[in-house]
Amino acid sequence: MTTEQLYQIYLKHPQICTDTRKITDSSLFFALRGDNFDGNKFALQAIENGAAFSVIDNAEYALDDRFILVDDVLETLQNLARLHRKQLKIPVIGITGTNGKTTTKELVKSVLSQQFNTFATEGNLNNHIGVPLSILSVPSDCEIAIIEMGANHQREIAFLCSIAQPSHGMITNVGKAHLEGFGGVEGVKIGKGELYEFLSKTGGIGFINNDNPTLITMAHERGLKNTVGYGKGSTNFLSVRLKNSSPYLSVDWNLPGEPKQMAFSNLPGIYNFDNISAAICIGGYFNLSPEKINKGINAYKPVNNRSQILETPNNTIICDYYNANPSSMMVALENLEDTGAKSKVLILGDMFELGEESAKEHRLILEKALHTKAERRIFVGEEFFRLKGIEDAEFYRNTPEASEALNKRPIKQSTILLKGSRGMKLESLLDLL
Repeated sequence: MTTEQLYQIYLKHPQICTDTRKITDSSLFFALRGDNFDGNKFALQAIENGAAFSVIDNAEYALDDRFILVDDVLETLQNLARLHRKQLKIPVIGITGTNGKTTTKELVKSVLSQQFNTFATEGNLNNHIGVPLSILSVPSDCEIAIIEMGANHQREIAFLCSIAQPSHGMITNVGKAHLEGFGGVEGVKIGKGELYEFLSKTGGIGFINNDNPTLITMAHERGLKNTVGYGKGSTNFLSVRLKNSSPYLSVDWNLPGEPKQMAFSNLPGIYNFDNISAAICIGGYFNLSPEKINKGINAYKPVNNRSQILETPNNTIICDYYNANPSSMMVALENLEDTGAKSKVLILGDMFELGEESAKEHRLILEKALHTKAERRIFVGEEFFRLKGIEDAEFYRNTPEASEALNKRPIKQSTILLKGSRGMKLESLLDLL
């Protein structure tokens, strides 16, 4: 079956599913393969659960005409998304970067939704499977789509751009993350810069943080001419300055020739200043009124363990345990220093995907933590455990060991930074805090 023929079926059954546990009536099931599973084996179950068709790439499972046989299910899904993208005559904003992608995406969605029917990537569906699923989820009445794009190696962003075809784009920042796959920070610049390359080739528009020299250089080197700048300088399209940072950020901002405005967010941490600035810039570019922009910034409340402040009977917890890399860890530690809390506690988990740089980067974070004023410094994970023996610090191989220690010696009346890579499962410590 050709992609065009499958697209006609998709138009009648626009709900895409890859998990039989989440099948909706009359949906299309794509039998994806993974390292430890073969979706073809669940094709019949998908039909029995209500799917209209199952797209498979193993003829053994083609029982009747409800099973659509293709050469490669993943490639078919990606090509179907490309075809659907061609039908979307709307702005598509691509967002990538080392840190802040998801928060920026949600802020931009919150702002643009004040005026437009806006779609944004759900959760972190930002890879070679998630991006096509996101594109295929864009409804017919959508006016602007925001697509988050993640990567852990070079040419991945370029590939995702070939599917999402962003008309506008933004790189939040470039830092130390996925160093193993990218081969170092310079490799990260090359990989993330593929968004600028795509926009340059297609005449797209890039939103640039003009307070970030790295991003300015990357855009210039890739010939990106159509840019909209934001930053502290008065010559930017958006001039924005931090007004207050405790407990949540507020900013002063204005567009060219316009009076100064103030936006109040529900986000802690100075590191969110750039994310807020980006959302205001995009709102201004799409001609939203200042009132709608400010309302959109204030309406966003962080979820999914990103920049959340959780108040428990005993402590205030800065929950940021969805992801961690050296860049975001450094910023989180600096932010904790700026909180003004009397009693501070660090609970830091290992950072993953750092390759040969892992030992060095964990040592740098340890040194930074030791110079951060705190009542207790708790390190969890094998990488940090290798550095044990330092005074004024506690080291545990894993989360269960840390749980045992917290049971014996509870933390009370403190502000706690809880941060580590997702695989460390630091959220399991919350009940003890």
